[in-house]
Parts: sequence; C-alpha cells; structure tokens
Amino acid sequence: MKIKEKVSAIIEALRQRYPDALCALHYQKDYELMIAVRLSAQCTDARVNLITPALFAAYPTLEDMAGASIADVEGYIHSCGFFRQKAKDIVQACQLLIAEHNGKVPDTMEELLKLPGVGRKTANLLLGDLYQVPGSVVCDTHCMRICERLGLSKGREPEKVEKQLRKVLPPEESSDFCHRIVLFGREVCTARNPKCAQCPLAPFCDEINKG
Repeated sequence: MKIKEKVSAIIEALRQRYPDALCALHYQKDYELMIAVRLSAQCTDARVNLITPALFAAYPTLEDMAGASIADVEGYIHSCGFFRQKAKDIVQACQLLIAEHNGKVPDTMEELLKLPGVGRKTANLLLGDLYQVPGSVVCDTHCMRICERLGLSKGREPEKVEKQLRKVLPPEESSDFCHRIVLFGREVCTARNPKCAQCPLAPFCDEINKG
C-alpha cells in the first residue's frame, strides 16, 4: 500500500471512530485556549479542565488576567505542575496580547512563538482550532508514539516529526487528525499495553505487522 493510500485509510478509520474531532481542553475565548494549552504541559487535559473553571471565574476578562498577581495565579494552578513558570507565562502572554495584538491571539506561527510559554505544539493547536489553518500539526506524545508505530514518522523530536507529518498528511485534515490521534492514544494505542487485538488501525500498523 502506498503511503498516500495508507494515510487516507488511517484518516477514514479515525473519522469513523471519532466523528467529532474536538480539542479536549475546555474554553470559551481564544486566549482561554492559549492558557489551557500552556497548563497542559506535563499535565493531563482532565486535570487542566478541573483547574480552569475557577481560574477563569477569578479573572473573567483578558485584562483581568493580564493584571493578575502571578503569585495569586500560582494558587489557582498549583496542582498542574510547574505552576510558577506557567503562572508567569500566562500573565505575561496576556499582557502581550493587549499591548501588541489588540487583545487577540495572533494568527501566525511567527507571532505566536513570540508569546511567553508558546512553542510550536501550542502554536499549531491554536492555529488549527482558532483559525482553521491548513497543515497545523500538533506533535504531542500521543501523536509521535502512534505515528511512529504506524510508520508515518520516525523519532520523538517534535519539530522533526512535525515536518515528516506535514509531508504525508493532507493539510486540510492535519488538525482533526491530531485531535483524533490523541483520543485514539488514550483509548486504544496506549504507551503501555496497547490494545492491538482491538485496534482498527492494525492493518496499517508497521509495528504490529513486523511483529
């Protein structure tokens, strides 16, 4: 099977299993997604979704968040790990949105990467979810693990894997693919003890087929 056909089959199988390719993080405003993604580093989405309601209620506007005491923000996000750096990044990023972007999350990779705490993973997610930018590839641990097993990429360096996936994923499908692969990684293709016997992608999996 050629790589193009393989990718199309994988995308269709994931679409059938997960029709709604939605971000697992809860948010209502664009900057809230930026904050939630920053909090998700080294933390589960489920934990972030427990933290953000109180945080967003305490600081209901971008201006409130930008003017918040970093120490106070730390108290709200303490349980998500690395809370001191995350709190600093969140407040400073919100200040920069007001100062340089008219209160909106930027819509280009170049400008997003200038925000404190925003790397390529976060930037790609924001571009895909907020602006539907084609070719937005979010390389998290699920994506890198599963795509390597499937033979779509090699290695665990996010930027290198992102470049590899950009070459094989249809640009208009890449953002939804990444959301679905996260759901698939949690349910089926787990890091430990993947459920290979129940896997709908087994016919396309290099790791299964070579084993």
